Amino acid sequence: MLMLLRWNSLVSVGDSFTEGMDDPGPGDTYVGWADRLAGMIAQNAPEFRYANFAIRGKMLQEIVDDQVPLAISLKPDLVTFCGGGNDIMLPNSDPDALAEVYEVAVADLRAAGSDVVIFTGFDTRSTPLLRSLRGKIAIYNSHLWSIAERYHCRMVDLWSMHVLHDKRAWSEDRLHLSPEGHQRVALKVYEVLGLSDDRSWNEPWPALEQADWVTQRKADLKWAREHVVPWIGRTLRGESMGDGMAPKRPELLPLARCTEENYQ
Repeated sequence: MLMLLRWNSLVSVGDSFTEGMDDPGPGDTYVGWADRLAGMIAQNAPEFRYANFAIRGKMLQEIVDDQVPLAISLKPDLVTFCGGGNDIMLPNSDPDALAEVYEVAVADLRAAGSDVVIFTGFDTRSTPLLRSLRGKIAIYNSHLWSIAERYHCRMVDLWSMHVLHDKRAWSEDRLHLSPEGHQRVALKVYEVLGLSDDRSWNEPWPALEQADWVTQRKADLKWAREHVVPWIGRTLRGESMGDGMAPKRPELLPLARCTEENYQ
């Protein structure tokens, strides 16, 4: 039986988190939580349409300048908006200033008549090097909660999703979610929208044997060398993984009903 939904169209804007890295899809594309969410909604909304403008590596101002106006022009019922994570990682970034940019975009989206879903930043306490950013992320999150209240947005609190502290929720680079991590976020957003699913986003992970301290430290050093250092280098050179890339789903088009098998 199909549920009567208030949303028949969704546009997602953002960076690599919303594009879907590292959740491999057909060819060189990624699936990600937004595609998974769209598939879940489409099962209950025959006329549902979906677009995704998110591109990896984008800074908040780029998302606001390039993606938000496109989203507004499509007049969707629902917009998911997540941005600022790449900015927060920069040494001199100011979470207060970022929040001001974010709020203007939310105000514009709401004024255009769209319902808006926004996201807090992740809690990085379990990630070496990135745990030093927790203070800035917490300040940014506080602003986002206030913005959500002022503009009547739905909030997905990634910070409180303790299930994401498990390493299996993350890909090898520890910066992007694994397929299972994306699935957990999709289920969380679905719940925030007031929709129900038989699966639970916070189902406990199966027991996992922990590596010894020396093995963990070696893994940390390997991760920093192979992923963090190259990211810093690109940032210092003013480069982005998303330079020259186009959105994977730039038009608001119908989405074929998706089954769980599509996302294995």
